[in-house]
Amino acid sequence: MPRAVVVLQRLLGAAWTLPNTLIGLLAGAAGLPFGARVAWRGAELALVFRRWPWGPGGAITFGNVILHTGHDLDVACSTYEHRAGRCEHPLVRLGDHERAHVYQYMLLGPLFLPVYLLCGGVSVRNPFERAADRYALTGRGWWPGIGAPGE
Repeated sequence: MPRAVVVLQRLLGAAWTLPNTLIGLLAGAAGLPFGARVAWRGAELALVFRRWPWGPGGAITFGNVILHTGHDLDVACSTYEHRAGRCEHPLVRLGDHERAHVYQYMLLGPLFLPVYLLCGGVSVRNPFERAADRYALTGRGWWPGIGAPGE
Protein backbone atom coordinates (compact mmCIF):
# COMPACT_ATOMS: atom_id res chain seq x y z
CA MET A 1 0.00 0.00 0.00
CA PRO A 2 1.41 3.46 -0.85
CA ARG A 3 2.88 5.32 2.12
CA ALA A 4 0.58 8.31 1.54
CA VAL A 5 -2.47 6.06 1.92
CA VAL A 6 -1.13 4.56 5.16
CA VAL A 7 -0.43 8.03 6.56
CA LEU A 8 -3.93 9.21 5.61
CA GLN A 9 -5.52 6.14 7.22
CA ARG A 10 -3.57 6.75 10.42
CA LEU A 11 -4.52 10.43 10.52
CA LEU A 12 -8.19 9.63 9.97
CA GLY A 13 -8.04 6.90 12.63
CA ALA A 14 -6.37 9.26 15.11
CA ALA A 15 -9.04 11.90 14.47
CA TRP A 16 -11.85 9.31 14.82
CA THR A 17 -10.55 8.10 18.19
CA LEU A 18 -9.72 11.57 19.52
CA PRO A 19 -12.39 11.42 22.31
CA ASN A 20 -10.66 8.29 23.66
CA THR A 21 -7.23 9.87 23.25
CA LEU A 22 -8.39 12.85 25.32
CA ILE A 23 -9.34 10.47 28.17
CA GLY A 24 -5.84 9.02 28.01
CA LEU A 25 -4.22 12.46 27.90
CA LEU A 26 -6.14 13.64 30.97
CA ALA A 27 -5.31 10.48 32.93
CA GLY A 28 -1.68 10.61 31.82
CA ALA A 29 -1.32 14.29 32.69
CA ALA A 30 -2.77 13.57 36.15
CA GLY A 31 0.14 11.19 36.72
CA LEU A 32 2.88 13.67 35.78
CA PRO A 33 3.15 15.29 39.26
CA PHE A 34 3.49 11.78 40.71
CA GLY A 35 6.44 10.71 38.58
CA ALA A 36 4.91 9.69 35.24
CA ARG A 37 7.05 10.45 32.19
CA VAL A 38 5.72 10.97 28.67
CA ALA A 39 7.21 10.25 25.25
CA TRP A 40 6.00 9.60 21.72
CA ARG A 41 6.46 5.97 20.62
CA GLY A 42 6.16 5.81 16.86
CA ALA A 43 6.22 2.01 16.84
CA GLU A 44 3.03 1.96 18.92
CA LEU A 45 1.53 5.06 17.22
CA ALA A 46 0.93 6.41 20.70
CA LEU A 47 1.95 8.88 23.32
CA VAL A 48 3.16 6.71 26.20
CA PHE A 49 2.98 7.75 29.83
CA ARG A 50 5.44 5.42 31.54
CA ARG A 51 5.81 5.03 35.29
CA TRP A 52 2.13 5.94 35.53
CA PRO A 53 1.49 5.77 39.29
CA TRP A 54 -1.88 3.97 39.47
CA GLY A 55 -3.17 0.53 38.67
CA PRO A 56 -2.19 -3.06 39.35
CA GLY A 57 0.68 -3.05 36.86
CA GLY A 58 0.95 -3.37 33.12
CA ALA A 59 -0.61 -1.00 30.63
CA ILE A 60 -3.93 0.31 29.39
CA THR A 61 -4.65 2.06 26.12
CA PHE A 62 -7.03 4.95 25.42
CA GLY A 63 -7.03 5.91 21.75
CA ASN A 64 -3.48 6.94 20.85
CA VAL A 65 -2.34 7.07 24.48
CA ILE A 66 -0.85 4.21 26.49
CA LEU A 67 -0.65 4.44 30.27
CA HIS A 68 2.08 2.10 31.53
CA THR A 69 3.03 1.54 35.15
CA GLY A 70 6.49 0.26 34.22
CA HIS A 71 9.57 1.87 32.73
CA ASP A 72 9.42 0.50 29.19
CA LEU A 73 6.95 -1.22 26.84
CA ASP A 74 9.78 -3.45 25.61
CA VAL A 75 9.04 -5.98 28.35
CA ALA A 76 7.70 -9.49 28.09
CA CYS A 77 4.28 -10.34 29.43
CA SER A 78 2.13 -13.45 29.31
CA THR A 79 -0.99 -13.62 27.15
CA TYR A 80 -4.49 -13.62 28.62
CA GLU A 81 -5.03 -17.21 27.46
CA HIS A 82 -1.78 -18.32 29.09
CA ARG A 83 -2.77 -16.71 32.39
CA ALA A 84 -6.15 -18.46 32.15
CA GLY A 85 -4.35 -21.80 31.72
CA ARG A 86 -5.70 -22.31 28.19
CA CYS A 87 -2.43 -22.43 26.28
CA GLU A 88 1.33 -22.57 26.45
CA HIS A 89 1.98 -19.38 24.45
CA PRO A 90 5.39 -17.85 24.91
CA LEU A 91 5.66 -14.44 26.41
CA VAL A 92 4.81 -11.48 24.16
CA ARG A 93 6.12 -7.91 24.02
CA LEU A 94 3.75 -5.61 25.93
CA GLY A 95 4.18 -2.80 23.37
CA ASP A 96 3.00 -5.09 20.55
CA HIS A 97 -0.12 -6.05 22.52
CA GLU A 98 -0.92 -2.40 23.24
CA ARG A 99 -0.26 -1.42 19.59
CA ALA A 100 -3.05 -3.81 18.58
CA HIS A 101 -5.40 -1.93 20.90
CA VAL A 102 -4.32 1.37 19.30
CA TYR A 103 -5.31 -0.07 15.89
CA GLN A 104 -8.62 -1.30 17.32
CA TYR A 105 -9.35 2.15 18.74
CA MET A 106 -8.45 3.81 15.45
CA LEU A 107 -11.00 1.63 13.65
CA LEU A 108 -13.88 1.86 16.14
CA GLY A 109 -13.19 5.35 17.45
CA PRO A 110 -15.63 6.44 20.17
CA LEU A 111 -17.44 3.11 19.87
CA PHE A 112 -14.42 1.14 21.10
CA LEU A 113 -14.90 1.46 24.86
CA PRO A 114 -18.60 0.47 24.94
CA VAL A 115 -18.00 -2.43 22.52
CA TYR A 116 -14.92 -3.55 24.46
CA LEU A 117 -16.84 -3.53 27.74
CA LEU A 118 -19.78 -5.40 26.18
CA CYS A 119 -17.32 -8.05 24.98
CA GLY A 120 -16.12 -8.77 28.51
CA GLY A 121 -13.70 -6.01 29.50
CA VAL A 122 -10.25 -7.03 30.66
CA SER A 123 -10.53 -10.80 30.43
CA VAL A 124 -9.60 -13.80 28.33
CA ARG A 125 -13.22 -13.94 27.13
CA ASN A 126 -12.81 -10.62 25.34
CA PRO A 127 -12.08 -11.15 21.62
CA PHE A 128 -10.26 -7.79 21.51
CA GLU A 129 -7.79 -9.04 24.13
CA ARG A 130 -7.31 -12.37 22.34
CA ALA A 131 -6.73 -10.51 19.05
CA ALA A 132 -4.17 -8.21 20.73
CA ASP A 133 -2.37 -11.28 22.11
CA ARG A 134 -2.41 -12.91 18.66
CA TYR A 135 -1.00 -9.75 17.09
CA ALA A 136 1.74 -9.62 19.72
CA LEU A 137 2.59 -13.27 18.97
CA THR A 138 2.47 -13.15 15.17
CA GLY A 139 2.43 -9.52 14.00
CA ARG A 140 -0.92 -10.19 12.28
CA GLY A 141 -4.60 -10.36 13.15
CA TRP A 142 -5.11 -7.39 15.46
CA TRP A 143 -8.86 -7.42 14.71
CA PRO A 144 -11.05 -10.05 16.42
CA GLY A 145 -11.86 -12.95 14.16
CA ILE A 146 -9.03 -12.41 11.68
CA GLY A 147 -6.78 -15.43 11.49
CA ALA A 148 -8.29 -17.23 14.45
CA PRO A 149 -11.05 -19.79 13.91
CA GLY A 150 -13.77 -19.68 16.51
CA GLU A 151 -13.51 -16.02 17.49
